[in-house]
Amino acid sequence: MRQAYQYVVLRCVPRPDREEFLNVGVVLHCQAADFLDAIWSVDADRLRALDPDLDVDQVCDALTFVDRVCRGDERAGEAARQSLGQRFGFLKAPRSTVLQPGPVHGGVTVDPARQLEHLRQRLVG
Repeated sequence: MRQAYQYVVLRCVPRPDREEFLNVGVVLHCQAADFLDAIWSVDADRLRALDPDLDVDQVCDALTFVDRVCRGDERAGEAARQSLGQRFGFLKAPRSTVLQPGPVHGGVTVDPARQLEHLRQRLVG
């Protein structure tokens, strides 16, 4: 059965003044399947091409936090204790100048996990 989902692409924006970014992850939420997950990949060389002084470890830490919110890991604090829909709302809201969610998009799928991997391959690389 096909189910509706929403997703955001996570962008690393090392220098907001230059308005350059690199897609580094995807967060997908499918309410009907009770699914919320993130997948990410960081290419340090490509990021450093945008900003040689970027702290790539800090970007990875921020993405790990996103993972923890998705999983409901207590190390993510209050955000991780909310419902899946509220967690997705938290993750899709802008909160950092370096790691920013893009616009919310949607679609339908029979397998949210497979769709998440497809989006990662297509949008992140």
